[in-house]
Amino acid sequence: MAIARGLYLEPCVLLLDEPFSAVDAFTRMRLQDLLARVAAQRRLSVLLVTHDIDEAIYLSERIVLMDSVPGPARAEFDVRLAHPRQRAAVATSPLKPAVLDSLHAAHAI
Repeated sequence: MAIARGLYLEPCVLLLDEPFSAVDAFTRMRLQDLLARVAAQRRLSVLLVTHDIDEAIYLSERIVLMDSVPGPARAEFDVRLAHPRQRAAVATSPLKPAVLDSLHAAHAI
């Protein structure tokens, strides 16, 4: 419902902070697909905060990894997967280990 309210005024940018964290896995996938379709149809930029690497790769054109303390971004990754995205391509993407390595490095400090 919150996403629908956010889209009502037809913004250029939609800000989402873990919008799918409180739903079951099947509903989460359906909502991710819906968001991807709506963003493409409306030519909408979306800033999505998530802790789910697969979700970030599936929905994003660019991933910015933030540090645990306020400050500059720790790393940035371009997501170069064809649209529409396939979940199998996300699972086997070489980007996933790179993001995980950066996360491990961030938490090792």
